[in-house]
Amino acid sequence: MPPSTPDNTPLPPVWATLRRFLPYLWPADAPALRRRVTIAMLLVLLAKVVSLAMPFAYKGAVDRMAPGMEPAAGLAVALVVAYAGARFGSVLFDNLRNAVFERVGQEAGRRLSDDVFVHLHRLSLRFHLDRRTGAVTKIVERGTKSIDTMLYFLLFNIAPTVLELAAVCIIFFVKFGPGLVAATLAMVALYIWFTRTITEWRNQLRRDMVDMDTNAVAHAVDSLLNFETVKYFGAEEREAARYGTAMRRYAEAAVKSENSLAWLNIGQSLITNLMMAGAMGYTVWGWSRGSFTTGDVVLVNTLLAQLFRPLDLLGMVYRTIRQGVIDMEAMYKLIDTPAEIGDAPDAPMLHTHGGEVRFEHVRFGYDADREILHDVSFTVPAGKTLAIVGPSGAGKSTIARTLFRFYDIQAGRILIDGQDISRVTQASLRAAIGIVPQDMVLFNDTVGYNIGYGRADATQAEIEKAAKAASIHDFIMRLPQGYATRVGERGLKLSGGEKQRVAIARTLLKDPPVLVLDEATSALDSRTETEIQAVLRNISRKRTTLVVAHRLSTVVDADEIIVLDQGRVVERGRHADLVRADGLYAAMWARQASERSEGDAEPAVVGYAAETAAPV
Repeated sequence: MPPSTPDNTPLPPVWATLRRFLPYLWPADAPALRRRVTIAMLLVLLAKVVSLAMPFAYKGAVDRMAPGMEPAAGLAVALVVAYAGARFGSVLFDNLRNAVFERVGQEAGRRLSDDVFVHLHRLSLRFHLDRRTGAVTKIVERGTKSIDTMLYFLLFNIAPTVLELAAVCIIFFVKFGPGLVAATLAMVALYIWFTRTITEWRNQLRRDMVDMDTNAVAHAVDSLLNFETVKYFGAEEREAARYGTAMRRYAEAAVKSENSLAWLNIGQSLITNLMMAGAMGYTVWGWSRGSFTTGDVVLVNTLLAQLFRPLDLLGMVYRTIRQGVIDMEAMYKLIDTPAEIGDAPDAPMLHTHGGEVRFEHVRFGYDADREILHDVSFTVPAGKTLAIVGPSGAGKSTIARTLFRFYDIQAGRILIDGQDISRVTQASLRAAIGIVPQDMVLFNDTVGYNIGYGRADATQAEIEKAAKAASIHDFIMRLPQGYATRVGERGLKLSGGEKQRVAIARTLLKDPPVLVLDEATSALDSRTETEIQAVLRNISRKRTTLVVAHRLSTVVDADEIIVLDQGRVVERGRHADLVRADGLYAAMWARQASERSEGDAEPAVVGYAAETAAPV
């Protein structure tokens, strides 16, 4: 089971999180993307050089127009034109930078999304059963979206702002002395301290808001995925109240977060405007004493105004990065979740030459303190059929899950053609096994796509051949769009029997040497069950087949039947032998025979009641 992290676990250091996505910014296997990053950073430097030249052009133009200066209208006009050109150049370089870097950001987000998606499929069935799909997808969505924003702000806001601050300090030191430099640095330090302090307070509010949002989405997705159950129990109002409660909690957390933002903006504005007033007052005082020119006053004003623009954004940038770290932290927890089931180092491929399946003294439990299978041993010879029966909860379906290696057993061995499945690659193991489960969930795509899912390189002719073998081709051809007909969410546009036939066709297309039929017809009516049983008997010929069944009438022809009770093999043999043994199997057979007899009588009783009630 994946390690759980308590809610009060502190965030990792910001830089530790940022370091994790830097390889996506500078990918070793993509020199073209590295060149784009380099060009983008050069454009950032050019934009800053041009923007720092603007105030000097402005200062020169103002000085030339000051009283007492010799008339130099042409020079003043030239300086004004240079100022306008510098402004345009700054915008030009900024937008060229964005155009060059856009592919880097999108590619980084794509690579991260691919890595997360692949890792989620590597995780065990236990992980996915313990998680809500809606919550997981929301975590991944927020985490991958944040990387592009964080890259943009780190490279094109924080780094240029640091460069501009250094340049402004140098200019102030040379022209106005160390006092203005000290005041500027003090203001920036105070601004950063205030922003960081308030933002850290806001982070917990943001975390609460994100948690509430995730819960609300998880409730909504869970409810919509189970809308049939909601309708069956008339629980629309209950679900609406449950979702409303989640959204109300989210709204309350969002209000607190937004209100805290207002206080942050007010404090930042107070600090920057106090600095502007102080610096302007100082330069005006110097101008009045003849120490500075009129242009110097304009120069200080323009430089500070340019510095304040990114500093005003710095608060938003810092908040965005911290919020991005929170969003990415949840996603990295998914990435850091270790895969419970892994291939052994240098694991070979599974090579089948018949498909014999053997369980040797297998012990398994989903939890360490609750064992499900107790010393289970059996052998299914190549090409033969073994049926596994027993009461509910006996461990029948668990055998199928361990055969697919969705879980690793605690003791014993499972072998296919003499090869321990824990020592071969999972991909080759699962390629050798086909399954027709009780509840076949289909993709929300076409019938042809769902059948073709059995083998990625299947042609349309092969798909249709498999459909014919599963006795569903004629039904598909009667659909308005044939094989291009969409089956709806989880295949709900198809009946139970139609979905089972699609599942059978999919497995036939896969053509595995080992076949597992896990309660494949238990949810169907008797007529449909009989039809599908005939198809299943046909496809199981010449294949090693494990049939997990509740209805004993479906396994009477099996080569061997084993009876599980509380995770132990208590009986084994052919149908006739087990009935004669007068044990658990015989008791189950008698009980189901009695139920079938009562079921056969029910239609006559119902018909008689309806017939006698008609005159009334």
